[in-house]
Amino acid sequence: MPRGVPNKRYTPEFKKMVIETMLEENLSYCETARRFEVSCDTRIKSWERIYLTEGPEGLAVERRGRGNKSGSRQLPKEVEEDLLAEVQRLRAENAYLKNLQALVLERERRQRRNHW
Repeated sequence: MPRGVPNKRYTPEFKKMVIETMLEENLSYCETARRFEVSCDTRIKSWERIYLTEGPEGLAVERRGRGNKSGSRQLPKEVEEDLLAEVQRLRAENAYLKNLQALVLERERRQRRNHW
């Protein structure tokens, strides 16, 4: 495809008409693509797969791009609050243990100095 030419977008109604015509008239993917001036037959294949698995409504779903996985899984408010509280508790515990370790090391150093 030449540069500067955007990808052609097809309406859900057009996709539905193409697939239903193909199924009714027993057309091949190539014949269907030629007849409806769709750029490639693999697009027709994917439309047919969606039509057969999800129904005509599935053709209206925007599927381009990587998708938004992080936004699709929203945690319930109380679970999110519990997780934040646990993170704060673990951070405090970690800081306490670091301070304790520093104190123990300092005590050991003093004992070594006093021993000599």
